[in-house]
Amino acid sequence: MTYTKEAIKQEVKENRVEFILLEFTDMLGDTKNVELPAEELDMILNDEAMFDSSSISGFSEIQESDMYLVPDLDTFLVLPSLVDEDRSARFICDIYKTDGTPFEGDPRYILKRAMKEAEDMGYTVNVGPEPEFFLFKLDENGYPIREMNDRGGYFDASPIDKGDKVRRDIVRTLKKFGFEMEASHHEVAMGQHEINFRFDNMLKTADNIQTFKSVVKDIATNHSYHATFMPKPFSGENGSGMHCHLSLFRDGDSAFYDEDAKDGVSKTMKQFIAGILHHADGITAITNPNVNSYKRLVPGYEAPVSVAWSHSNRSCMIRVPNTRGKGTRFEVRNPDPTANPYLTLAVLIHAGLDGIRNELDAGEAESRNLYEVTDDSVPTLPTNLKEAIQALRKDELLMNALGDHTSQAYVDEKKQEWTEYSLRVSSWEIHKYMNK
Repeated sequence: MTYTKEAIKQEVKENRVEFILLEFTDMLGDTKNVELPAEELDMILNDEAMFDSSSISGFSEIQESDMYLVPDLDTFLVLPSLVDEDRSARFICDIYKTDGTPFEGDPRYILKRAMKEAEDMGYTVNVGPEPEFFLFKLDENGYPIREMNDRGGYFDASPIDKGDKVRRDIVRTLKKFGFEMEASHHEVAMGQHEINFRFDNMLKTADNIQTFKSVVKDIATNHSYHATFMPKPFSGENGSGMHCHLSLFRDGDSAFYDEDAKDGVSKTMKQFIAGILHHADGITAITNPNVNSYKRLVPGYEAPVSVAWSHSNRSCMIRVPNTRGKGTRFEVRNPDPTANPYLTLAVLIHAGLDGIRNELDAGEAESRNLYEVTDDSVPTLPTNLKEAIQALRKDELLMNALGDHTSQAYVDEKKQEWTEYSLRVSSWEIHKYMNK
């Protein structure tokens, strides 16, 4: 809903709210917040809440660290609470500099710029995400251990599925946050779960993904479990993805649907797909942002490795479900839930629009099982973070999409992450080479 300042003040008063949380997201996709007493609400609504950003990943240097948290009024929410004495409300905020201009490194601002480019071309973009997660047990001190909460598999029911009560509580809580829920179920791997919520515009969806992650972790803790969005916690098991279903509209009608086409897919949709495929290597540095991400992107575990598209083939990076009409969409299958959702959706929009603008050709839909193709006829995604970052640095469109500040900060951060990983000696190496 759309809120006015006066309506917010009234809700705070009626609900006896004591604390206001100002939330934002850093470059790496982590949710940050600062809590203020409700007596500071006027100051917050007047965009006067200042913070020191020098310790926030991807933000500013110490000498220019003072920034403002500007609340998006439409994100105001009185938070669900189990105890009446602990009433809090939250805003999701944009980051502004002291000169009154948006901070170019704010992930939310980067996504807004991408949405504006789509709007300037006459389009609006909706997205429906499918974030997956694992539940792990805790030790006597409350720390997670490498033991999953159950031995269930895909769509298994209770008592094999021991996460059903956790998922139900997550769904109940998300509904209180205003989510429109669709389905929840046990996933393929042991201890793996999926909860789906309804699609929305890009900005609202990115906000919802961040809220979803926080709620999942909080509810899991309440049930004495640890929820992780780590893409590949175990070798030999399916990893967790965050498939993103994209749909494009012009003047209220689907720009992806063509009733005269044999497959119902418009030329515009194929060009949008082509743009994403063309920029796939660099996109992967954003959609699969850490070392562990690439342990998931391997053949045989329902994760894509091929830069191709299909109508039903899940070995491809992009799949087009059978729904037509206004529901015509395609699914980008490589993102994982550790990705910053604002940056992920921003680069997907820019790449897709580039495909439309330059009338790129996506080629024919793949019908082969590409896991079994052994030649080099189909390009593959980067096999590690270093390759992905190198591809991102060479992709001028994506670097511009991120902006000068974030593109350089992101590349530097990920290069350091790769260096740290490369210098570590793993238990696998000890086992493999100690006796050589």
